[in-house]
This record gives sequence, C-alpha cells and structure tokens, in this order.
Amino acid sequence: MGTDSTITIGLLLPDVLGTYSDSGNATVLAQRLRWRGIPAEVLRCTAAQPPPTGCDIYLLGGGEDTAQLFAASWLRSHRTLCRALDTSGVTLAVCAGLQILGHTMADADGRDHPGAGLLDITTRPRRRRAIGNIVTECHLPGVGQLCGFENHRGATTLGSAARPLGLVVSGVGNGDRPFGRAGAEGVVNDRIIGTYLHGPVLARNPALADYILARATGADLPPIELPDQAALRDTYL
Repeated sequence: MGTDSTITIGLLLPDVLGTYSDSGNATVLAQRLRWRGIPAEVLRCTAAQPPPTGCDIYLLGGGEDTAQLFAASWLRSHRTLCRALDTSGVTLAVCAGLQILGHTMADADGRDHPGAGLLDITTRPRRRRAIGNIVTECHLPGVGQLCGFENHRGATTLGSAARPLGLVVSGVGNGDRPFGRAGAEGVVNDRIIGTYLHGPVLARNPALADYILARATGADLPPIELPDQAALRDTYL
C-alpha cells in the first residue's frame, strides 16, 4: 500500500489497448476495495503520458495487432515501469497485454517482434482465430473456475520460468497443448497474471479480483457477496 493507505491502480494504455472493455477491470478492483472501506485511486496512463512507477496494481488490456506492437515498443522504452511490473506491483495482463510482456510475438508473416521480456513466453499466430466462451480451472488458490470470452489468434507457449494460470475446460486458451489433452490458459509468475479471458474478466470472476487485491494489500480481505453474482456465473459455467 501507499503511505496514505490508498491502493493505486495503474491502467496502462487504455487508449491503445482498449478494444475489449478490459479497462472495466480497474473499475471492479476499485469498487471492491471501496466496499471494504479501503480507498482506491485509478490512474489512467495514455501513450502520451509518462507512466506511474509506484502503483500497487497495474492493468493491461487487449488490442489489435498494430496497437499491440506499439504497446510493446512503448513498454520497452519505459524501463523503470518494466522494473515496477517485475518487482513491486501486481499486474493483470489480458490478451494482447499478456503477449507484449513475453519475449517475442510473431506476426502473420512469421516475423518475430520483441516484447518486454517480463514473462517467459513466446506467441505465434494460430491457423484459426479463437472466438467464443471459455471456461478454465484456475491454479491460483481459492479462485476456482474462471469464465470469460476469448477473441485472439495467438498461440502462446510457456517457458520453464512460467506456469499456466489454469487448464481449459472448454474453449482454446493458449492454443498450445504441452499438458496432454488439457490445454493451458494464461500464465503466472511471482508478480504477473496473464489471461486471454475478456469480460471484463474481473467482473465475471470476482474471486480472481479478490486474489489480486489480497496480493496488493497484503491482507486477508472479508468476502463480498452480491445477490446476482452467482446467477451471472451460472450463465457461463
């Protein structure tokens, strides 16, 4: 937490990686903090601004191929921010946001483009685009099943220093299947959670939101029960 006990949430490049309403993840995190009496501040950092480097939580969303390459270049040009993502903040990266944190991304012509190198992953194009609802079994303690909507053409391969966020129950996920018949979805390391799930993912999966908040605050947070929450999840699971 910051010195004033306010949790700061850095929403990175909402003007570039804002195609799938993933900026809603910032709204979810801030509101779930406020419901618990914890002050929260969302800092929107566009491409024209110097990025904040002292946030408790960072968020990256999805975008098209051109926007993705721009975002990767922007990240690499802000090394202090990259150090914060790697060593101090808790980061949620969705779809293109996941891919740009890896080592490389290949375009449709097979050319590799460098990412920020914060995740031990590489991404190449799939033959077919993955579009539709997806359900996974999350490996993070206490989170359970995740549901969302995927819309991507990336096949992401995890290296030895990364582990999957979960395994696919239905859908495509990472599009790379090193775990037998069950495909992997997303990636996690000590500081970063990456996923292909849109929704926004935290609106549809409050347990994941609270996992991130617990990591950021360093505290056990009291549960929040909303009457329509279970009904929403039952629609997709």
